Amino acid sequence: MIKYVNINPKLGKLQEYVGYLKEYREEPIKRLKTDHTLQGAVLRYLQLAIECVLDIGEILISALRLSKPQEAREVIKILAENGIIPTAFAERFAPIANFRNILVHEYAEIDLDKVYNHLQKDLEDFDFYAKKVSQYLQSKAA
Repeated sequence: MIKYVNINPKLGKLQEYVGYLKEYREEPIKRLKTDHTLQGAVLRYLQLAIECVLDIGEILISALRLSKPQEAREVIKILAENGIIPTAFAERFAPIANFRNILVHEYAEIDLDKVYNHLQKDLEDFDFYAKKVSQYLQSKAA
């Protein structure tokens, strides 16, 4: 059985970070591009949210003794292969792991238009992921 104690704090942090990001949705892209404090906050909270997604996946993979991912984006695919999240969602969501690498390692190459697009269109994917993981955990606890 998977222990909620390992995953629930990460789910809570994921919801917290996504909540902060949702507060920034109303900001115009021009402000994101010119306000470095706003830019730093958005980039950091995106990074932290993505890291929560990957950490949660890695905890599940380890607890269930699933095949180990060779790279970060495989975490999401492995969860789909094992029925934890839907496959179509995983195919769309898996590239977020690559985006995390850009946020962490390639600061000069960050495309703020893409960041703004994620902010406007993709935050619900984090909520959906958290919902599916929670549903899976509840189904296994019963």
